[in-house]
Amino acid sequence: MDGAQSPVKGETLTFGHTIKPGAFIGLSLKNGLLNIITLTLYRFWGKTEVRRRVWSHITLNNEPFEYTGKGGELFRGFLIALLVLGVPYLALILAIQFVSPMFTLLMLPLYIAIIVLIGAAIFMTYRYMASRTVWRGVRFQLQGSASKFGWSYLGYTLLVMITLGWYAPAMSMRIAEKLWGGMSYGDQKLRWERSRKEGLYGPFALAWVAGMAGYGVLIAAIMPAVMNSMQSGTEPGATLFVKIYGYALLYTLFLVVATAPYHAAVMRTIAGSIRLGDAKFGIDIKAAPLIGLTLTNVLIMLLTLGFLTPVVMARTAKFMISRLSSAGEAPLADALQASRGPKTGEGLADAFDVSPF
Repeated sequence: MDGAQSPVKGETLTFGHTIKPGAFIGLSLKNGLLNIITLTLYRFWGKTEVRRRVWSHITLNNEPFEYTGKGGELFRGFLIALLVLGVPYLALILAIQFVSPMFTLLMLPLYIAIIVLIGAAIFMTYRYMASRTVWRGVRFQLQGSASKFGWSYLGYTLLVMITLGWYAPAMSMRIAEKLWGGMSYGDQKLRWERSRKEGLYGPFALAWVAGMAGYGVLIAAIMPAVMNSMQSGTEPGATLFVKIYGYALLYTLFLVVATAPYHAAVMRTIAGSIRLGDAKFGIDIKAAPLIGLTLTNVLIMLLTLGFLTPVVMARTAKFMISRLSSAGEAPLADALQASRGPKTGEGLADAFDVSPF
């Protein structure tokens, strides 16, 4: 009909940020001092404040995100995780020491359970952070089962071990598919369509070979000093430990450089596989800038004994968002509100130190 307007399919997505890492120095010092005073218990509230500030400086179509999580939620999650993990583990150790060494047979099932719980912790962390991330008043959400994800994580981990690491790229993609494929903005689901513009096994092979070769060099460098100490019959001195840790540090720095092309390829592939409506995503990450970010972040952490962790988080978020792009349109205006999500935070992730942010 004359004058009729075609329905609006959606809107293009433009990401931006106003993150200034230097502005997080004061917050870093505050969190560090309060963590010392409270014997690290303040970390739940400190982490929440860092996320709230970072989220507020990230924009989509010039509108900021909002983080609505609370420190108390993280603390309650930690207490629950302490009961789930700490009590059974302590009971098993006491049983081995005071009842019977036969209880050591339960260590293998315990290790298997820990791997499953690590997987569940990863899923629960993403689910919690999604439910506390708001844009235009609408929450994100992650649907799925933490237990099923945990068992899948166990299977992937075993395959990585059996294949001496060669299943790792496939594991990364399968985990990303379960996480991002189950994510939605309100009721608008994200889709996972695996991007195959670049292979992962080429850069992974280079990283694997370099890592093995570097490890051989590390052992060859350390063993003479260790053997001399053993043959002399004297207690290991400070010089030996300095050598060991010095060589280990060099090996770690070598690994950062050797694995950067692979990690950059993984991030590009994950971003390129996510869809929302007709919108496709991409991230322009190359190995050299990633190496620079990683090494400077490590240096900041070492020189400040971890006090400037919020600065490192802000630098990382700025690095990622400034390289994130989208093409196509997404039906953001059609999104309906999602449920609030879990009542507690990522306690298991805090216990295993696997939180992504």
